[in-house]
Amino acid sequence: MNLAIGAITGLVIAFYTAYSIDDVALQSVAYALAAVVAFRFSIIVAHRFSNGEDSRTLELLFEIGAFAYALAVGAMATLAIVEGVDPLAQMVLTVYAVGYATAIAPRNAGRPVIALVQMLLILGPISVGLLLSEASLAHALGIVALLHIPSVTTITLKVYRSLRNSIISAQANAELANEMRELARTDVVTGLANRAGLDHAVAETIEHSEEGASLALIWIDLDRFKEVNDVLGHPVGDKVLRGVANRLIDVSPDGSTVARFGGDEFIVFCPVDNLKHAELIASEIHFEIMCPLRVDGELLEIRASLGVAIIPDNAVDADQLMQRADLALYHAKVGGRAQTCFYDPSMSRDLVRRREIEAELRIAIQRDELSIFFQPIVDLETGRIRCFEALVRWFHPEKGELSPGEFIPVAEETGVIVTLGNWITVQAARIAATWPEDVTLAVNLSPLQIRAPGAALGIKNALREAGLDPHRLELEVTESLFIEDNHSTSAFIEELSALGVRFALDDFGTGYSSLGYINKFPFSKIKVDRSFVSGSEAGQKSDAIIRAVAKMGATLGMDIVAEGLETPEQVKTVRDAGCNLGQGYHFSRAVPDYLAAMLLAQERENTAFRAIA
Repeated sequence: MNLAIGAITGLVIAFYTAYSIDDVALQSVAYALAAVVAFRFSIIVAHRFSNGEDSRTLELLFEIGAFAYALAVGAMATLAIVEGVDPLAQMVLTVYAVGYATAIAPRNAGRPVIALVQMLLILGPISVGLLLSEASLAHALGIVALLHIPSVTTITLKVYRSLRNSIISAQANAELANEMRELARTDVVTGLANRAGLDHAVAETIEHSEEGASLALIWIDLDRFKEVNDVLGHPVGDKVLRGVANRLIDVSPDGSTVARFGGDEFIVFCPVDNLKHAELIASEIHFEIMCPLRVDGELLEIRASLGVAIIPDNAVDADQLMQRADLALYHAKVGGRAQTCFYDPSMSRDLVRRREIEAELRIAIQRDELSIFFQPIVDLETGRIRCFEALVRWFHPEKGELSPGEFIPVAEETGVIVTLGNWITVQAARIAATWPEDVTLAVNLSPLQIRAPGAALGIKNALREAGLDPHRLELEVTESLFIEDNHSTSAFIEELSALGVRFALDDFGTGYSSLGYINKFPFSKIKVDRSFVSGSEAGQKSDAIIRAVAKMGATLGMDIVAEGLETPEQVKTVRDAGCNLGQGYHFSRAVPDYLAAMLLAQERENTAFRAIA
């Protein structure tokens, strides 16, 4: 726009002046100036419509046009001075020429050669013309014009340097910004993309993918990685993470984004052809991770759980894809770990159901909608009730009775089990305090409840409020409690054992059975899991296992409880194998507190009757 205004202004001045004084020479130069202007405009138009291949030629032609225009403007002013035309015409042409030279120099300072040559082509001839003029004042103006040349040159070069420094600074800032952006999107331990880098890559890939293209998000969680850090130290843990990262890079297909999502979680986001292709990639990734990893000369066994979701099959956008892959990973871990799960719509329904149960369970605890039932544990020799195990029951006001298998896992997952477990202990202890003193109370404890702050204090308060002798309380724990060597677990057991509370090992034989913790902790009872007694695997082998456990218990002075007894034959089998206590439907189902009291009362009456008889 500025170029057009300047050119049109120059043409108007040139033609108006040349024709107002009727000078043929000036008119000729004016026509030449018009031709140069037309040439320059044609170059501009051609440049805008060019494909870039001939841009260098057009730039060269533009430079020639700029020099030609400057020469024509300078020539008109010089010719007017030399010919001595009307002084007003001389002034108009000279003022325009000097003003144009002064203005064009800083405007084109980004290309100082062009700016300075244009200025010299204008001011040079004018200065010479003024110095050759017969008027003395013209000589003074010629000297001023000459002095104007270095002045404008200095301004032009200063503007050029300022522009250059600004450009260099902008480039440096842009490079620094790019570097900082890359650092912000990169995990410092593995060099992979971090969460921010993954989010950016996923969004970019989805945005630029063809409609209907399949993309898989494979969420990887290293199983029990905390043990590596705890046992071998964080430096070794970091090496393991880097080793896994390198394996993921090697096995992931081209076009994949491999990221460390955080902690021991990785994500591979990659294009796939279909579900089978995604299954193949996930299988290769799982196999590669599971191969032993050599770190500092040692071979480490790494296990991982994988969750996979595919867009557009399972999700419509990045957020939904992440959520559903995470949900699939959750199912892989809940299902036993070290496996791969693909998202299924039923998982979302289960999630909604679990959230609903969680919310309603919290309300049920507050409203006392839960009940404590008691199942007897019977002496297999005398038939007397030695203990009652407290079991929670939930009678929902709208949905009826909900199975513990439905809400207890939800309580475990969400942490509600801590509140629920404490409530069960308090309620059961109050009821047990009304029983005969030779009958004990067994309460199941969750690992989360035991590891919660103040866990031992909660048990002590429950005993004190109920007035129950600590020796009459048995706390049942499962083998999963000892998978992680947790100091709080040891402290909990030691503190309550010193008070007289007894501990029983529940579901023995179904977990990571170890004689180490049987020797380490003061267990007074072992409960053989029902699967060995009445499950589908019951038989000669299970009988031998029961016999071995019972012999060990007798040697260590421990009670052995057989769970799941349903028939007289099973009772005889476990009694012959050495179990001294039994529990199951053969004796009684879990009953409300008043029925438990009736069972005890009937037992005492029968005993008294036999004594009288």
